[in-house]
Amino acid sequence: MDYGMIGKIDKAKRYADERHRFHFHSFTVTVDGENNDHTVKYEDGKWNCDCSFFATRGRCSHTMALEFILEKMLADAPVES
Repeated sequence: MDYGMIGKIDKAKRYADERHRFHFHSFTVTVDGENNDHTVKYEDGKWNCDCSFFATRGRCSHTMALEFILEKMLADAPVES
């Protein structure tokens, strides 16, 4: 491995530890649930999930799990209802 790549790997590790550098705007994730797979979307600070619990409550285990994973990487925004 060349020195340039070694430097980039070190920089990537440092960036990964500095979560404040990352700002998500939108993404789609498939969550393999215990009973069914669910599609979770995040766009413009709002969550959406195709599960029935989200439809009635505006929040669900799938969106909350992603919030835990992405802690401090997402802007504080109201949940879509």
